[in-house]
Amino acid sequence: QVQLVESGVGLVQAGGSLRLSCAASGIIPSINDQGWYRQAPGKQRELVARISSGGNTDYADSVKGRFTISRDNAKNTVYLQMNSLKPEDTAVYYCNIVTRAFAYWGQGTQVTVSS
Repeated sequence: QVQLVESGVGLVQAGGSLRLSCAASGIIPSINDQGWYRQAPGKQRELVARISSGGNTDYADSVKGRFTISRDNAKNTVYLQMNSLKPEDTAVYYCNIVTRAFAYWGQGTQVTVSS
């Protein structure tokens, strides 16, 4: 059984940086996309960043230039580097891996950006 385990410090001051990690406990075949989503209180879940199997990336307009998604295939890990954090980035962040057969989700990490 595959599980996605997220880790990373969840409290940071505005203007600071934080890196989230998402490690798969087992081998995931046929990965199409890997990404990060977030959901703030009272808002719908939104795509933050994603990376395709070919390495192409997409970002939400609100995070372009500040966030970077990357991966280490040898470690079965996806990262989200967040720089110049703003209070509006406060949300629960979820990693996501989509294959042609399944969609996997991390447990969620609360990220709080203080003023």
